[in-house]
Amino acid sequence: MPLSSSSLTLTSSTLKSPTPTITSTHNSQITNLRFNPISKPTFLRAFFPLTPRKPTRRRTNAVQCLFTGIVEELGTVKQLGVAPHGGIELKIAAKTVLGGVNLGDSIAVNGTCLTVTEFDVKVSDFTVGLSPETLRKTSLAELESGSLVNLERAVTPTSRMGGHFVQGHVDGTAEIVSMVPEGDSLWVKVRAEKDLLKYVVPKGFIAVDGTSLTVVDVFDDEGCFNFMLVAYTQQKVVIPLKKVGHKVNLEVDILGKYVERLLSSGFVPSIANS
Repeated sequence: MPLSSSSLTLTSSTLKSPTPTITSTHNSQITNLRFNPISKPTFLRAFFPLTPRKPTRRRTNAVQCLFTGIVEELGTVKQLGVAPHGGIELKIAAKTVLGGVNLGDSIAVNGTCLTVTEFDVKVSDFTVGLSPETLRKTSLAELESGSLVNLERAVTPTSRMGGHFVQGHVDGTAEIVSMVPEGDSLWVKVRAEKDLLKYVVPKGFIAVDGTSLTVVDVFDDEGCFNFMLVAYTQQKVVIPLKKVGHKVNLEVDILGKYVERLLSSGFVPSIANS
C-alpha cells in the first residue's frame, strides 16, 4: 500500500492571524488541529527548515536520556500547534509520568525523546517542544487532539531494564501494511525504508512507537518486517489502535549501527593487524 501524505490543518480562526497561538495556562486563544490522512501538505512544513527560534529552558543535567521501551502509560493529546514564541508545542494529559517530573526532564512520546518545558500536576498535563527535525523524522505531526500516545520516563540508576536500550532518537517511520489476529495475539507487518531495514534482524530488538519489541521475520524482497503483540501488550500501547496505512516511529538497535560504523572505518582490521 503506498505511503499516504499527511497534513495538519488549523481549524481555528487563528489561521487568519499571522501569529497563531495555542491554549496555555494563561488567557491565550485556542488553536485546534486535525489530522487528515489524505490532503495537502501540512502547514507545519513551513517550520521544518532550521530557522532560529527563541531560547527555551535548557537541561542542566548533561547525562543523555535512556529508555527501556516499556510503555508506562497512554497519554492523551490535548493540543498541538504554534506557540507564542513561534515554535511547535505539544500538550499531553497524563498521570503516571508526572510523578517526580521536573522542567527539563525527558519523556518519550511514541518513542521520541522530548524535553518537558511546562507541566501542571493539578490538571495532569505537560508540554514539550517539537523541533523541525523531530517533525521530519517522526509521525508526531499526524497527531490530533484526542490521539493516544505511548509515554515513558527516562530510566534512573535504580530502574529495571525490562526491554532494551532505547535512546528515544527516532530513525524514521514505517507504514503498517497488515494487522492479522491469531488467537488473542496480533501480527503486525510494517514496510520500512531500505536504509533502516538493513539494521532489522529476526529475533532482534526494535522500538516501534517507543515499544520494545522482538522482530519475528524480515522480508527483504518486500521491504518489510513483522512482529507479534500479545494480549497484554495490546492493552498497553497505541499500535493496535492504528490501522493499515498509518505510520509508526522506528528506532533500530543502536548496536547494529555501531558495528557498521566500526567496520566501515577500518577500525576492526587495524586491531587484527596490531
